[in-house]
Amino acid sequence: MIKKLVLVFILASVLNSFGQSGTTASPYSFYGIGSIKFKGTVENRSMGSLSVYSDSIHINLRNPAAYGGDNLAIYKDENRPVTFALAASHTRLNLKSDSGNDNLKNSSLDYFALSIPIGKLGVGIGLIPYTSVGFKLETLNENGSLNERFDGDGGLNRTYLSAGYPITKNLSAGVDVSFYFGSIQNSTIKYLYNADGELIQFQSRETNRSDLSGFSLNIGLIYKGKLTDELDFHTGLTFQPETKLNSNNERLFSTVVVNPNTGQEFVINNIDGGLEERGLRETTTNIPYKLTFGGGIGQDRIWFIGAEYTYINMGNFTNELYVDNGTNYENSSTIAVGGFVIPKYNAFNSYFKRMVYRAGVRFENTGLNINNTSIDEFGISFGVGLPVGTDFFSNANLGFEFGKRGTTDNNLVQENYFKFQLGLSLNDRWFQKRRFN
Repeated sequence: MIKKLVLVFILASVLNSFGQSGTTASPYSFYGIGSIKFKGTVENRSMGSLSVYSDSIHINLRNPAAYGGDNLAIYKDENRPVTFALAASHTRLNLKSDSGNDNLKNSSLDYFALSIPIGKLGVGIGLIPYTSVGFKLETLNENGSLNERFDGDGGLNRTYLSAGYPITKNLSAGVDVSFYFGSIQNSTIKYLYNADGELIQFQSRETNRSDLSGFSLNIGLIYKGKLTDELDFHTGLTFQPETKLNSNNERLFSTVVVNPNTGQEFVINNIDGGLEERGLRETTTNIPYKLTFGGGIGQDRIWFIGAEYTYINMGNFTNELYVDNGTNYENSSTIAVGGFVIPKYNAFNSYFKRMVYRAGVRFENTGLNINNTSIDEFGISFGVGLPVGTDFFSNANLGFEFGKRGTTDNNLVQENYFKFQLGLSLNDRWFQKRRFN
């Protein structure tokens, strides 16, 4: 047990260091509270972000009902194992527009979670980077010179406490309470030139910062039943009510000198943006409600296939501080289809037969509408689960996803991305009855 704990903390430190190179490079993180970063564990994302399936050796971070469950016969009906889960990802991004393209990359820590069984009750805690902001956008004037520059970084994190319990043999319910916190910073500078087309000495820059925080609930149900003696049926539902985040805001107008060779900015003076007088020093950001439901069929520890639908009432998203010209929010929806197969989970003579092979596809309307154009996303994914140790419970999970977001129509940007994820799901038993012969 001690060795696994040490391994978890070492890997968390390594992955956190690995993830410091950036959170996102998406220009669409300019809008709202940033790009939604969390779409499930590595196991979920490898199946098209499908979260309807749950078992006793993987943490399901999207449905709290999955924390509850019966004790395992293999453990003589004693407690299920304690599960540690953490993951990091690396993304390569190609940005394409009518005027050109660019290649970017970023890495990040995706989640750190712990699940503790207490009899049939299951409790979970964890930390998840939820949204991310990271962009550097530039526009050119009619002479081909730099006109405006937009920079931004930050995002929201989510820490949570979850609990799940089996109400009946087939039905489990759960709830998690989440606390969101984080900050978003962005700046805009408009470049001015003299009659000879030379950059003038002093430029003006607007800088905004919002520190956000707030609580939310997520309620979940999971039903598992039998269609036949060998065929299982899984279904799940989660509902997250509308949430309001408190936002403490700052705005500064600065006079800056810009190095024409490097683009580095030097601040000469700052002027308060007057948010207090306009009643915008403290505002609220409305996060709309979210509903997810789905189902699937399979054979225990052999195969599973399912589908899931998510609806977010993004038309009700509000942010009092920012008014994005040409930007609207519409209701968001996601359809995910995916599954897995295990050739033979207890094949002692073949490691490859014990591996879990996953695949899926996802179609998403992000809810963002720019220049009367809906920003859609498509992803196709696959992955493998690699058994670790001799107890068949701990595993390392590799996930790969190819996707596209946005379009080049109406002067917009199309993102083509490849994401690689590495996750660990380590299981051990804390509560064992002592036996004497």
